[in-house]
Amino acid sequence: MTAVPGTAAALSSDVVISAVYGGGGNSGATIKNDFIELANRTDAPIDVTGWSVQYASAAGAVFQMTNLSGTIPAHGRYLVRQAPGAAGTIDLPTPDASGSIPMSATSGVVALVTAQVPLVGCGISCATAPNVKDLVGYGATANVETLAAPGLTNTTAAARSGSLADTDNNSVDFTSGVPKATNTAGTTVKADDTPGGGDPTPGSVRIHDIQGPGRISPIVGQSVTNVPGIVTAVRTTGNSRGYWFQDPTADADPKSSEGLFVFTGSTTPAVAVGDSVLATGRVTEYRPAAGAQSLTELGGAINTTKLSSGNALPAAVPVALPDAYTKQGALEAQPVEPSSYVLDWYEIHEGMRVTLAEDTRLVSPVNEFNELWVQTKPNQNPTPRGGTVYKSYDDPNSGRLMLVGLNGAPKANVGDTLKAGSAGPLDYQSFGGYVIQATDLGELSTKVLKRQQVAPPKKAGDLSIATYNVENLAATNPQSKFDRLAQAVVTNLRSPDILTLEEIQDNNGTVNDGVVAADETIAKFTAAIQAAGGPAYQWRSINPNDGADGGAPGGNIRTVFLFNPARTTFVDRAGGDANTAVTVVRQRPTSNQISLSVSPGRINPASDAWNTSRKPLVGEFLFDGNKQLFVVANHFNSKGGDYPLSAAVQPPARGSEVQRVKQATEVNAFVKDLATQSAGRARVVVLGDLNDYQFTARPSRPSPATAPCSTPWSTPCPRTSATATSSTATARSSTTSCSARRSRATPTASSTSTASSPIRTATTTRRSSAS
Repeated sequence: MTAVPGTAAALSSDVVISAVYGGGGNSGATIKNDFIELANRTDAPIDVTGWSVQYASAAGAVFQMTNLSGTIPAHGRYLVRQAPGAAGTIDLPTPDASGSIPMSATSGVVALVTAQVPLVGCGISCATAPNVKDLVGYGATANVETLAAPGLTNTTAAARSGSLADTDNNSVDFTSGVPKATNTAGTTVKADDTPGGGDPTPGSVRIHDIQGPGRISPIVGQSVTNVPGIVTAVRTTGNSRGYWFQDPTADADPKSSEGLFVFTGSTTPAVAVGDSVLATGRVTEYRPAAGAQSLTELGGAINTTKLSSGNALPAAVPVALPDAYTKQGALEAQPVEPSSYVLDWYEIHEGMRVTLAEDTRLVSPVNEFNELWVQTKPNQNPTPRGGTVYKSYDDPNSGRLMLVGLNGAPKANVGDTLKAGSAGPLDYQSFGGYVIQATDLGELSTKVLKRQQVAPPKKAGDLSIATYNVENLAATNPQSKFDRLAQAVVTNLRSPDILTLEEIQDNNGTVNDGVVAADETIAKFTAAIQAAGGPAYQWRSINPNDGADGGAPGGNIRTVFLFNPARTTFVDRAGGDANTAVTVVRQRPTSNQISLSVSPGRINPASDAWNTSRKPLVGEFLFDGNKQLFVVANHFNSKGGDYPLSAAVQPPARGSEVQRVKQATEVNAFVKDLATQSAGRARVVVLGDLNDYQFTARPSRPSPATAPCSTPWSTPCPRTSATATSSTATARSSTTSCSARRSRATPTASSTSTASSPIRTATTTRRSSAS
């Protein structure tokens, strides 16, 4: 084709700009935002990842850019939302890309570019610039394809003709008219729509018809029109916005819920609690996590018609949970039995307003997401400090329930009392399973939960050992985090003689650039401990191979030994690195005196038990004169990937246990070698964040005479000392147990000793995202 002055180098045969609107939110406009719409003219989807749309003023030479990603369906549209104005009543459909460009309502230039580099130096010939796929100049601009599209106003948009023809002449291809925007989901909004409106006649389908008597909607996948109900709660943040509504007139089937969530994505719904509405959309089943149950909801192209405001809400159902948590097998294939099982009681009230009609006890703090856990059965596995014990997979605390304060939540801690009256719709999500999205939160009656402290040494020769998960600590973290953790070490752990740390990140944290050294992170932490009144700790560790030990990408978390040189000596034996396996060395064939081949060293790092997981760090110490001690610091793989407690198939799949059992077996074998080579004389402490429970299924158990101190067995071991934890929310473990339990509590400790090796031990672990 021969190029014509002012004409693009080639016609766009696939993706074109289909609409441009710059009057969003201006005076007289009904749509709140400016927008750019793209169209796919072909029979196949087209990926626009790496492309951009760019805007310049009518006479401007500087283009502002919005990056694109994702796919435009065959013959579909793609919506790019731009800056809002102060006026307007209609939200755009959920955008496929968002920018903040304030476009002109009258004249301007929009380019579709197959790169994410701003157009520069193309003057008034940007239509022929490299990577320009399509260009529209509207109003009083010379930067066009042949001739400009019509000038626009606050109430008109430029739209390509229905056939989506591209003649490379903006004046021919575009006309002005009522703004209309469509996204990739096919949801369309027009400027002349009634805000949230439409036909005010209720349809034939009710919420209980959608929910049905089971876990899966009997009409899943179908579109429904004008389903009536009263709005009971609205979620206005995040990318799962929407509202809950409930039919105030229940049907005769108590197993079909009368409440439902309407999903609007990242668009805030224009409704308020108490509105009487008619909702139109597609019935969907949403699974918030792998293996989870599904949440029945309305999705797709949502249209909401508001009939009235200020209506009384349907009465909230008091939470009254049966004893048993769940039945076994595929829950979705079985009828619900709400009087027998907690998960079934939740299912038949999904989306409905429920209430805690009695005072309940908090078994967690309120976190930064306004989430709190309560125990609705006060006598179920209580702890002295107000928590609740997770005793076994068969006893998962069926009365434990999470609330989310939709309007915020005050600070509170374990053991505090939530007064009766909390109410809101019953939701299902990836964090917590079934939760009450509380629009009303009962008054919190607080008590001061004192942080626990390690018991002081009983005699001068005692050696104190603790472990502490420091939650992805990196040198780049704020000093306040170092100070908080350091204060816990000094005050609550009483500056232990040996402290093993989990989740020490490399010097630049999650910057994924090959850095593995953590000397700056550790130096900053030890300095903070000393500033808080603690000892001048020295440290030992081994840098992992980059990206090989799991955790946050780029962070390279590892375990570290801190030790007080005034109280204990670290025995350095050269040669330890990320790939060298530490072994037990007997000094002479006829001697029981042993040592490590390298110190510090790592247990069998080539074993597949440690794939993308931390390798145990082993160190040799001397204390109380010349007494030898071996310490094994662990951070086993997390439970990430396991199915949730409320899984659709019971019991839940817990695949991560397989690797932890392998890891425990490796540690067990190493400690057994220490015991065997020393004829049972070795002093060994195994501790750390083992990421498991005392009741987890275990491999075949060795005889008590030879059983080393290692997870998952819990046999007291002669001449060894194990870790012990206590928690405000979980059980205090036996001080003679050979396994350490993970806790979300504040720094706590217990002490234990044996006649031949008085070692005071403590652990404190914290919630983390390591894997």
